[in-house]
This record gives sequence, C-alpha cells and structure tokens, in this order.
Amino acid sequence: MEIHFIHVKFYSIGIYLEPEVVGHLEQFKGISAKELEENDEFFNALISAPVEKFIRLVVIKEIKGAQYGVQIETAVRDRLAAEDKYEEEEEEALEKVIEFFQSKYFKKHSVITYHFPTNSATAEIVVSLEGKEDSKYVIENANVVEAIKKWYLGGSSAVSSSTIRSLASTFSQELSK
Repeated sequence: MEIHFIHVKFYSIGIYLEPEVVGHLEQFKGISAKELEENDEFFNALISAPVEKFIRLVVIKEIKGAQYGVQIETAVRDRLAAEDKYEEEEEEALEKVIEFFQSKYFKKHSVITYHFPTNSATAEIVVSLEGKEDSKYVIENANVVEAIKKWYLGGSSAVSSSTIRSLASTFSQELSK
C-alpha cells in the first residue's frame, strides 16, 4: 500500500501451485528469469493454467479489514473497468467481498488464503485470525475471480513486484530442467 508516496508492506505473499503447472508453461522454456519477469504473456499463461492455485497472505503489519477491502475494491474495479467487464453483477460480487473483510482486524500473523480450484470460475477466501474460528467466503463471479488472480499474479500489473520477480526466477529454473 502506498501512503504519502511511501510503500508500506502489510503482508507477505506465498503462491502455491500444483507441480503440473510447469507442463502448461513449456512454451517459455529456456527464457531467463529477467525476461519472464517482464513477459505478461507468461503470467497470463500462469493465471489461465488449469491447475489448483493458492495465494496465502500472512500479515506482517496490522491492518483493518476495511483498508484491505479498499485495496481489493480499487484493484479489481479498475482492472474490470479497463477490460470493459465491470457490470452490475461484478459490482455486487465485489461489494460482497468487501463486506466479508469489512469487520475484520488483521493482527500480525493473521492469514488470508485465496483458493482457486482447478477448472473453476470460483474462489474461496479463508481468513484465519488468532483466537477466532476461520471465516470463509466463496466468490462466484468469474470476472471478479480473474481480476483477483491478476492482482497477485498479473506480471507488470501485479500488486507485488517482488512476488513477480520470485515467480519468474522459480519458473525459469523449473523450465530449464
């Protein structure tokens, strides 16, 4: 999140993919990590690969759910509007996601997990807060689900350049085997 031109990290990001994902990215074999990092086609192929995906955020600096929700809302709405896919259905689905986060308070070590099942247009969000039962929400709007994937895995338009750099490095190594 940017506050007065200063970037503040509120969470660390872990990306978990089924090993079969490498087979879906064969066309990028032999490409350097730096080239992959700058290749949005690679990240689009990663996003669309028909494998189960998990994105886990571990909070490192306390943040209100409402603040995190605003980040999601802005990123998803802007992406969908740019692709001319922001209709009433997407607006309603996004509002429900924001409502889900609204009342939460993420202390250090809280966990937010996005689960994207194989060949499904849905995503499950699980929030684990210390001393509380996990809360879950399922997003059923395919466009909103896709925009969230792009927010975290979207190459040059992703929220975290260090995550993109790490993915490019890892896949460059895996694809050179």
